[in-house]
Amino acid sequence: YSTIWTDNADNQGKDLGYENNELKKELGPVYGVQWRDWDGIDQIKDLMNNLENNPDSRRHILSAWNVGKIDKMALPPCHVMSQFYISNGTISCHMYQRSADMFLGVPFNIASYSLLLSIFGEILNLRPKKFVHSFGDAHIYLNSVDQVKEQISRKPFDAPKLIMPTLNSLEDLSSCSIDDFKLEGYEHHPAIKAKMAV
Repeated sequence: YSTIWTDNADNQGKDLGYENNELKKELGPVYGVQWRDWDGIDQIKDLMNNLENNPDSRRHILSAWNVGKIDKMALPPCHVMSQFYISNGTISCHMYQRSADMFLGVPFNIASYSLLLSIFGEILNLRPKKFVHSFGDAHIYLNSVDQVKEQISRKPFDAPKLIMPTLNSLEDLSSCSIDDFKLEGYEHHPAIKAKMAV
């Protein structure tokens, strides 16, 4: 499992009655549940179908903000909505984030939504064009200020190239593992650790 939200699972998740131990961390019906089973609706499947069959629509929306389930989530969604747009053989994504931890959260969100955009592009045979990111409340926590100063003092490396398997459908994606995705030419500085504000 991912350790990104471990503290939320151990605190708010336990407060909601979810079983959390060393092998399992439960946050409730957060992102993946809303994307794949919003009260029986598979938003990802529907979105892919609509992108393929009605590419000019302005309704290519993916939402994680299920008002009826917010009180069951250990952490209500920070990145709440994204919209996809197809034009001239390209696909773009505009994501709105209600709450944006600019040091710990946003870099992860940029990488994950860029990957999602690339996966959609591969399946639909479209070239990924733009990832646009909007924030409602962008912030840096006081316990991250020194880490932010260190990060902005560093010289950035060139961007790596994403190497993906051939994907023609969501079913192809389901049979992949993380090892099927590679970053060619990826360089990085040493990790900078910071504690997530809970």
